Parts: sequence; structure tokens; C-alpha cells
Amino acid sequence: MTQEKTYQRQPLGIAVIGAGRIGTMRARLASQHPAVNFIAVSDLNRDAAQALAEKAGAQFVAASNREAIAHPSVNTVIVSTSEHQHTEAILLALELGKKVLVEKPIALKLEDADAILRALEKSAGSLHVGYSRRFKRRYLLAKEQIAQGRLGTVTGLSLRIYNSRAQVFAQLKRDPHATPVVDSLTYFIDFVNWWLPGNPVREVWARGQGGVIREAGYDCDDVTQAVLTLDDGALVSCNVSSALPEHYPSLGYCARIEIIGKDGVLLIDDDHMEQLLYTNKSIPHIYLPEVKVNMAFLGSSAPGDWAEGEFWGPLANETRNWLDHVATGKPCTLTRPQEARSNLEVTLAIEEAVRMGEVVRLAR
Repeated sequence: MTQEKTYQRQPLGIAVIGAGRIGTMRARLASQHPAVNFIAVSDLNRDAAQALAEKAGAQFVAASNREAIAHPSVNTVIVSTSEHQHTEAILLALELGKKVLVEKPIALKLEDADAILRALEKSAGSLHVGYSRRFKRRYLLAKEQIAQGRLGTVTGLSLRIYNSRAQVFAQLKRDPHATPVVDSLTYFIDFVNWWLPGNPVREVWARGQGGVIREAGYDCDDVTQAVLTLDDGALVSCNVSSALPEHYPSLGYCARIEIIGKDGVLLIDDDHMEQLLYTNKSIPHIYLPEVKVNMAFLGSSAPGDWAEGEFWGPLANETRNWLDHVATGKPCTLTRPQEARSNLEVTLAIEEAVRMGEVVRLAR
């Protein structure tokens, strides 16, 4: 009989940096974890931090991220700030030897990502990056089929994701560099790294077409299409658009993926059209409370959904998996920082290929 491995347990003091929607969900989930005995919350808007502290039962509130991260009762940090604020908080937490979870992308510039990796090498802490779609069952099952060799050698992938212009306008208003390629397609580039480890992207061809997003004042295309060549010659086609009408019934990403191997094919329909709700009363949107929709594809909210007073779905599963990991040492499925750096490199290369109209080759 095989004996199950036992793990050393340690109490966790959590600092949640950023009191926005994702920080709020992470904090509330952390407050329910049996290993967590202390929560600190910080946000540049102290009123927002105070409101979240009350929801999560936090013991410490600050308008200073440094105060929360450096608190003596904190050994674990969740960075849920806007994308351009990730680097400073991560570097401080790593300098102090804390365990860190940061939302994707790891940073918006490769030099910042490299600085984070250098700091990690010197740190007693750890770092994982929140790509919560890894925790959606259909994508976990895809990983398992590839790992079990049921598709054989993968020769091609096709990735298509859509979103509404209402969501991309909110995203770009928060940070104009958080484009659909860097901030949304990155989830699917992460799948390539996760599903096909050791087979990195070597060449990028891409084109973009502007439209309603540029007319709204943002330097961003409506549609971007790219072809990536992997180290072994496998091809990945990517199609991303966040210009669907404002009231399109998806509450998040609509996606389709095809994975072609020498011995099989795997088709993933993630458009969420199988459960349609129409109501005379408005349907809440996890990212856009000001946008009122009467029709929605249920289950299309990328982080998950509230039901029976609990939050269910990929972000909840990811948060619990990470907390289990830092509390016990149990392995976790979260994206490693080196993978996150690769994801950023590829998405930036796609945008460069669009700007230059030329193929971009990545260094070996």
C-alpha cells in the first residue's frame, strides 16, 4: 500500500496589495483558508482598502503598499494592483523574503520582468503568476491528454478569443499598455508554454487592423492575427479581437481552441453559448458593474461566478491551490515566473511584428 505524502503546515499572514475587484476576491477567498490567521490590505485609495478590510476581516489597513508588505505578521503577498504597478510591489516583497502571487502579466516591460527574475534568484521568497484559466477544467483536461501522449507530437494549434469593446475600454482606461494582446491573449500564450513545455516560440508573424478602439482614442487594434513558429516547427495561429459590441452577451472571453497532433486532435469550445439567460432585470458583470446587460452566456465570466454566497470557478481554485502550496509545500499548477516572462516576450513580439510589418525572431 502506497503511503500518502504528508506536508509541513505553517500559518499564513497575507498582505493583499490592491483593493480592486480581483484583489477583493482573492482577499475574501484567503480569509476562508484554514492556514490564514492574519490579513493586511493596502490600496492607494485608503477608503477602498478599508472597505475591503471590512469584507475580508483584515486586521491591518494602509494606503501604503510598503507598510502592508513589510508588516511583521505578513509572510505572503498577493499583488493585485494595476499592471504597471506590479514590479515595485513584487521587488519589495521578494527583498523581504515573502511568498508572492501576482496577477498576470508579470510586468509590462521585459526589463521589469528580468529585474524580477534577478531579485527572485537572490530571495528567500517565491513567486507565482496568476493565470487562472489554467484552473478551468477543460484546459486542465487538455493538459492531461497531451501529457499522456494521446495526441502524439503536436504539430499545430489554433487559438481564437473574443471579448466586448466595453471590457477592453475599461482595461485600457486602467492602463493603456494593457492591450488585448498583452493582457488577454497572454492567457492563451500561457497555454502553449504549459501544454508544450520545452518547445518555445522562436518566430512571430502578425498583423493588426484598427477600428472602433482607435476611434475611441486608444492606440490599439480591433483585430490582431498572429502565426507563431515553435522550436520544433509546430505552428500556432492566434486570433484576438476585443471589439465585439458593448452588450454582446459574453461576460468575459469567448474562445475556441484546436490542437492537432500526429495521433489525434483535441477541439475545445469555450464560447459558453450552451447556457443563455435573458431577463428584464439587469445581469451583473464582474468587471463592469456600470454596464447593464439583459442577456448573457452564463459561465462566461473568466474568474468564475458567485453562487450560494460563495465564489466558484478558476480564480477560486487557483487561489486555494496557491494557498495550499505556500502553507504546506504541496505542488501547485500556477504559472512559474520564467513561464510568465516568456508569455510577456511573445505578446510583446506580436505587437512589434504588427508595428514593423516584419517577422520577429526570438533569441535562443
